[in-house]
Amino acid sequence: MSATPLKGLKVVEFTHMVMGPAAGAILAALGADVTRVEPEGGDHTRNLIGSGAGYFPMYNRHKDSVFLDLKSAEGLAEAKRLVGDADILIENFRPGALDRLGLGYEALSADNPGLIYCTLKGFLPGPYENRTALDEVAQMMGGLAYMTGPPGRPLRAGTSVIDATGGMFGVIGILAALEERHRTGRGQKIQSALFETTVWLVGQHMAQKAVTGKAADPMPARISAWAIYDVFQTRDEPIFIGVVTDALWEKFCTLFGLGELWADESLRKNNERVKARDRILPVIRELLSGFTRDEIVTRLEGSGLPFAPIGRPEELFDDPHLLASGGLQAVRMPDGREAMLPALPIAMDGERPGGPAELAQPPA
Repeated sequence: MSATPLKGLKVVEFTHMVMGPAAGAILAALGADVTRVEPEGGDHTRNLIGSGAGYFPMYNRHKDSVFLDLKSAEGLAEAKRLVGDADILIENFRPGALDRLGLGYEALSADNPGLIYCTLKGFLPGPYENRTALDEVAQMMGGLAYMTGPPGRPLRAGTSVIDATGGMFGVIGILAALEERHRTGRGQKIQSALFETTVWLVGQHMAQKAVTGKAADPMPARISAWAIYDVFQTRDEPIFIGVVTDALWEKFCTLFGLGELWADESLRKNNERVKARDRILPVIRELLSGFTRDEIVTRLEGSGLPFAPIGRPEELFDDPHLLASGGLQAVRMPDGREAMLPALPIAMDGERPGGPAELAQPPA
């Protein structure tokens, strides 16, 4: 039996793309009864190709769907009926779009005062709030692309990290509002946004500037907090290794026979090793280039040293840990095939929320 702590909660989604559906997907995996309101003909993300081909199956499991024309009297009436006894509404359309249809928070909460209304936007209220925003826009504006790419070459992260994280913040707000509703009996409006999510994520770099007075350099050009904290090329495949404490420095030197470096007492403290990176790293790179990746993994396994083979998404379908931990769940795809997709990355009393899932299906 899968963990279903939100069983009995009714959620209605007016969402598209990733941010809104991601919030609904988390609630659905936790047991909430989630219904998507899609336009007649269906949400266009059902038919995206290329990098968008995974949006619908990833973020619309465990849900039901209804297709409604909200510009018709009948469709709008049905939408209002659905929301009339809902616990939670999630929407991520342009500012004012649902308000103009009579589906804004003020209108709906008048008849359903317990409603928790989660609105997910590009920007929180302010000078930018009416701009069109996408994950990539937020990454560029909010400093994440600058920090990810090499100097002069901003680079977005390789997944829709802001959409997904913004949706998570929406869920955090929803859960907090549910807790408050237990005490007050009233719902409230929750807002989360792509731009502010990005700024929160780059907050460590803003704090670095506040602490040191020096702006953070892009990650590929940064001075790391540790001397050995990088990707190293082996005889075949690359591997990441981090030596993040003085005790691990001793262990690393022992595992790889680096007696000469260990004998240098000026390198016993982390900050001194960071200052000596230009001397240490060439030695480490040359040494590790003589091993295969698997040979290095064998040495590091169980050592306490952080390490990671450089994985690719398509390799994760066969990852032995994910297969053992329940990190993948069976999903019935629209064409009837069964595929394994990532499960919600939490466990509750040892149980994984969600379990085998169906995609949101068109109404019969």
